[in-house]
Amino acid sequence: MLEVRWHGRGGQGAVTSVELLALAAIGEGRFAQGFPSFGPERRGAPVAAFNRVDEKRIRRRCVIASPDVVVVLDESLIGLVNVTDGLKPDGVLVVNTSRTAAEIRKALNYKGRLAMVDASAIAVQELGTPITNTTMLGALIRATKVVKLASVAAPLEHRFGRIAPRNQKALQRAYEEVKIH
Repeated sequence: MLEVRWHGRGGQGAVTSVELLALAAIGEGRFAQGFPSFGPERRGAPVAAFNRVDEKRIRRRCVIASPDVVVVLDESLIGLVNVTDGLKPDGVLVVNTSRTAAEIRKALNYKGRLAMVDASAIAVQELGTPITNTTMLGALIRATKVVKLASVAAPLEHRFGRIAPRNQKALQRAYEEVKIH
């Protein structure tokens, strides 16, 4: 089973990313869960969301404490939230950043596998807004191969309607531009 924890801010689309990933996995005939973890937070407050994807039925219903993957939608959370907390030693950290790998590793005291993409820049260029949810989903897919990139097309179309092609382009660019260290 692959377990993913997403860190973002309210309004950035972490919950939407979780939903899209779960629907893509289900569309491939696998089992998936996607759920948020937040209370009365307001727009801009730190939030977390979670995915589980497996070949067999998933019976767990608890928060993911030891994820295989952590996705950081907003690099301003680094230092504010312990984004690497519980990340498995062989896991991967996927970060939206324009900083270097050395800078991220130093800021987090992190030595593991790292995938980085400037999702904010891609989102502004492709969507006209710095909402990085679909962009970071593309980076996650490239770093983990959790689903096929094409499997996200139908959930994107359903969720975003007429603006789905722009989101698909942002997702594709992040998939192509992510650097894995």
